[in-house]
Amino acid sequence: MVQRPCATIPRVTTPLLDRLTPRRLLQASIAVALLTIGLKTAAWWLTGSVGLLSDALEALVNLAGASFGLLMVTIAARPADHDHPYGHHKAEYFSSGFEGVLIVVAAVAIIWAAVARLMEPQPLQQLDLGLLLTLLSTALNAALATVMLRASRRHRSVALEGDARHLFTDVWTSVGVVVGIALVGFTGWLWLDPLVAILVALNILREGVRLVWRAAQGLMDEALDPDLQATIERTLAGFATARFDHITTRKAGQRRFVDLHMHLPAAWPLGRAAALRAEVEQALMQAVPGLRASIQLLPTNVEALAVEQDEKDPM
Repeated sequence: MVQRPCATIPRVTTPLLDRLTPRRLLQASIAVALLTIGLKTAAWWLTGSVGLLSDALEALVNLAGASFGLLMVTIAARPADHDHPYGHHKAEYFSSGFEGVLIVVAAVAIIWAAVARLMEPQPLQQLDLGLLLTLLSTALNAALATVMLRASRRHRSVALEGDARHLFTDVWTSVGVVVGIALVGFTGWLWLDPLVAILVALNILREGVRLVWRAAQGLMDEALDPDLQATIERTLAGFATARFDHITTRKAGQRRFVDLHMHLPAAWPLGRAAALRAEVEQALMQAVPGLRASIQLLPTNVEALAVEQDEKDPM
C-alpha cells in the first residue's frame, strides 16, 4: 500500500473539497504534470542520471493519465440517455485501467534503460541542481496528491483516486531516486544509479497492476464494500413489518445500486405497500449516499420463482 508522505500539508476542509470537483482537480493535475515534466527533464539533462530519467518518464505517464482521466470523468458526468439508461458512471473505470497500463509500460521502459546503464555505468554531473529540481517537483506532486485523494473519497471518484495514488507512487519514486543519487555522489558507486531506477520501476509496476485489477473488478459489477452492505442490512432491519431477501449490490463509478425483494402481507392495499416501499428507499439513500434502490414488492407467502430458477441454473 502506498502511504501518504506529507503529514505537514494543511488539512483540506470539507466545504473546499465540495468545490474541488474531480474535473477541476484533474485539470490541475494536467497543469502540474506539465510543470513537473519540465523540471524532471531538466534534472535528467543536467545530471545524466538514468534514475532521474525514470522519474521523468513517470511524469509523462502522469500527464497521459490525468488527460484521459479528465475525458472519462467528463463522460461519466453525462446524464442517463436512451442508449445508457443507467448512466455513464463506469467510464471512470476505463481511466483507472488506462493509467494502470501506462504505469506498467513506463516500468518496463525504465527497467530496459536501467539495465543498459548498469552494464555501462557513467559519471553523473551537477547533482546539486538536479536534485533540487527533483525535490521541487516532488513537493508539487505530494501536495496535489494529498488533496486529490481526500477529494476522491468525498466525491467517490475512481478516476480521481487512481490519479491520486499514481501521484503518490511518483512521490515515493522521486524520494527513492533522490536518495539513490545522493548516495552515488557520496560514495562514488555509479552502479547505485541504475539499481535505484530498477527498484523504482518494480514499485510502480506493482501500483500499475493494482490499478488495472481494480478497474477490471469495477467493470465486472463488483459488490459494495462489506461495511456498506452491513449498513444496508441494518437499515432494512428497522422495518419489522416487511421481510427482505434476494439482496444484491453493485457499484459503478460514483453510483451504488441495490436490488432486493420486499415481502408484505397479501391483504395490504397497494397504496399502503407503495408508501412503505418509499420509506425504505428513502432510508437506504440516507444511510448510503449515492445509492439507487430497486425494490420489488411481493406478498409474504410468495417467492420470485423466476429469480430462484436463474440462480440455480445461470446458464
